[in-house]
Amino acid sequence: MRDLAAFLVLWAIGWWLLWRFPGPGRAPAGARPPVSVVVPARDEAGTLPPLLESLARERQPGDEVLVVDDHSTDATAEVAASGGARVVSAPDPPPGWAGKPWACATGVEQASSPLLVFLDADARLERGGLDRVAGLATGRRGLVSLQPFHLVPRPVERLAAFCNLVGVMGTGAFTPRGARAVPRGAFGPCLATSVDDYRRAGGHAAVADAVLDDVALARRYQAAGLPVTLRSGRGVVAYRMYAGGLRPLVEGFTKNLAGGAGAAGPVVTLLVAGWLAATVAPAVLLTRVPVVVALGAYALVAVQVHVHLRRLGSFGPATAALYALPLLVFLGIFARSLVVTALGRPVRWKGRSLPTRRRRGERRPTGSTGARPRSP
Repeated sequence: MRDLAAFLVLWAIGWWLLWRFPGPGRAPAGARPPVSVVVPARDEAGTLPPLLESLARERQPGDEVLVVDDHSTDATAEVAASGGARVVSAPDPPPGWAGKPWACATGVEQASSPLLVFLDADARLERGGLDRVAGLATGRRGLVSLQPFHLVPRPVERLAAFCNLVGVMGTGAFTPRGARAVPRGAFGPCLATSVDDYRRAGGHAAVADAVLDDVALARRYQAAGLPVTLRSGRGVVAYRMYAGGLRPLVEGFTKNLAGGAGAAGPVVTLLVAGWLAATVAPAVLLTRVPVVVALGAYALVAVQVHVHLRRLGSFGPATAALYALPLLVFLGIFARSLVVTALGRPVRWKGRSLPTRRRRGERRPTGSTGARPRSP
């Protein structure tokens, strides 16, 4: 009986961590300011077309789309140009800069609008999406970030379910505390901010060496006294991550988990760990309680996972019913990231080697970056 009570307490934590997941609201009436959309792209010829098609539909007079070609080996630049974007070629990153922050900073240098929107190349906007993102960012200061709705058409892509859940829960932003909670990061695929606030926070130059530039950038905004607002992107922006299958999924989330180690803070980390213990508990309960009780515990977790996943992506009820499989994948990736981080090994991503921790005595990049947004 005590084991069952402990399970129910840990299971309830899952509701607390993802109690609410609000969207950005409706686009405000009237004209919005022009937007500079910056898209860092490295070997994204196959993923760019849906994004460019959605941007072509959403653009208004004064908007610009800047695709930063980050040393691609495929036809990224040609695809971007044919899709109506202005192609910016990123120079070689200076010492100490990671590729994505440098590409974003290079794009900002060429931007001319008062509002910046950063989108990953695998994202796509829903109808009216750019107006809603811009409207949310215009109506408040600081950094605005939306978690895109995850499109997972193939079974192998649905193995990312728990990686998604833990990533959103780990921000600590969606509990019943609401606006009183301070987000522990941001969602890199969709960020929006004014040029003025971007400068005040230090921009990507302040997070030049970050593996997870979104988490580091959110911290810089908060350190500058600027708020960070996180929202659900359902009905606004979607993405399809790791369409290439299991290997890029494992490499990508190993990078995310290794780079984000400790970002959630001790309290949120303990809460997420407690909930993960609840998802494993039905297997443990099989040895302690009648089988029907253990199966009931599994059903409770499956229902909870289904409710949460419906808000995060197109995972479907089968993913929740068979949640043990994506849970095992997550635990394997998490263990891999712990080993990589503990040994100080770099992670590989898109042909680059990314450090998981700074070497002793190594300093952050300083000095001019050239990434200074032009005044609109």
